[in-house]
Amino acid sequence: MTPTRTLLVWCPDWPVIALEIVEGVPAAGPVAVLHANRVIACSPAARTEGIRRGLRKREAQSRCPALVTADYDPGRDTRAFEPVIAAVEEVVAGVEAVRPGACAVAARGPARYFGGEERAAERIVEQVAQSCAVESQAGIADGVFAAGLAARSGRIVPPGGTARFLAGLPVEAINRPALTDLLRRLGIRTLGDFAALPPGDVLARFGFDAALAHRLAAGEDHRPLAVRHPPADLTVTETYDEPLDRVDAAAFAARTLAARLHETLTRHGLACTRLGVEAVTAHGQELHRTWRHDGLLTAGAIADRVRWQLDGWLSGTNRRPGSAGSAPVARPTAGIIRLRLVPDGVLTHLGQQPGLWGETGAERDRAHRALHRVQGILGPEAVVTAVLGGGRSPADQARLVPWGDERVPTRPAEPPWPGRLPPPAPAVVLPTPLAVTVLDGAGRPVGVSARLWLTAVPDALVVGTGEPVAITGWAGPWPVDERWWAPAEANRRVRFQVSLADGTALLLSLSASRWAVEAIYD
Repeated sequence: MTPTRTLLVWCPDWPVIALEIVEGVPAAGPVAVLHANRVIACSPAARTEGIRRGLRKREAQSRCPALVTADYDPGRDTRAFEPVIAAVEEVVAGVEAVRPGACAVAARGPARYFGGEERAAERIVEQVAQSCAVESQAGIADGVFAAGLAARSGRIVPPGGTARFLAGLPVEAINRPALTDLLRRLGIRTLGDFAALPPGDVLARFGFDAALAHRLAAGEDHRPLAVRHPPADLTVTETYDEPLDRVDAAAFAARTLAARLHETLTRHGLACTRLGVEAVTAHGQELHRTWRHDGLLTAGAIADRVRWQLDGWLSGTNRRPGSAGSAPVARPTAGIIRLRLVPDGVLTHLGQQPGLWGETGAERDRAHRALHRVQGILGPEAVVTAVLGGGRSPADQARLVPWGDERVPTRPAEPPWPGRLPPPAPAVVLPTPLAVTVLDGAGRPVGVSARLWLTAVPDALVVGTGEPVAITGWAGPWPVDERWWAPAEANRRVRFQVSLADGTALLLSLSASRWAVEAIYD
């Protein structure tokens, strides 16, 4: 099997170039990138001062006091290299990202299209320079390994001449320090000397990784290119000659565009969990909102969310009446002329495995459709579900979110939450605490001292002007003093669990000498 003729584009000193692109550190000065306190890349100006790869940080700084150092960040290198790969993909197809700073492509197609391998390499290097303002070099040889070494000198190795090209290179080119050190001590100094060893003896003496390096040194790089497929453009856009300024017209447009988006996702075997809705008005005003969904968005769910958002923009009903900050929302200055849907949180949609006795989740799907139908008629906040989170009281631990929205608790449940009530949890949490009075055996109100001592034993509970109900048991107090550093938000109270003679169990709180029922137990 003949190795694939490969064209490799190499950007010298890429960690330094990426540092300049992302963080603005000038690569023209003496710059070094460090990993494990050693230099792994440096700028040309640093090399003129004697900086080399492998130097310790202190030694490098002693050679060049003006040296600018930065820690190695593979994420930074990868993000900065993405535009370079995109620039190469504008000229040729089937690009493999070898590592940040190097990408490869099969040379046959570009060579035939541009009229030769040399012209193809020049065209790609020119494209990278024009699109990204990044210096690069290209090399062509049989196999990715040899092409990478050829790119360092901008060389085109003739077909069939890869083994001769590699034979004269030092053994350090295989980039395996432990193996290189051992081969040096054995007197093997070039790739040609290493390739001359019997393959079976290399495997038996040095192991599998060394056997793979031996094949590369002999020019037998048969690994096919792992071609990168550019991501598909999943967004859908529609432009309207007549601006959309009525909710009914916007709803019709939303359903049509949502169907197109769902069809596009289905064609690629995908589904999304977040949806971006973007609109442009006739006066150039740009509007954007992201909708999250706890699950996969169906065509109907996409259409509903787009309709809700357009309704909110056109009629100014983005907020729930009576909610905090419920001031009227300014309507757009003109009708909408362009609508764009951007799927986010895209996942592979594998479908569902049918059950042995009927379809899996059929009842659940019918319930979901019914809930979505109610939301479509009454609005997204007409159906809410509870999300449990952290907190010290039952009211703090529960949060109501609209059906279909991302179920994220207000407070994380992981912290220990000192002062949290012990189990069991109450069955009913009152939205507004009910004022009550707790009396002792003499009919006097019961209180709690500063040292958390009861002023008397609780004997009866009175709701409003009703008859007293005997307290048969109680536990507590459990004190809590929240946000004492913010007087406007401070909350200091004690909690009690009490059982009444009629079988009712309550959670009581005492704050500022006022008793209240917070929750009811089963």
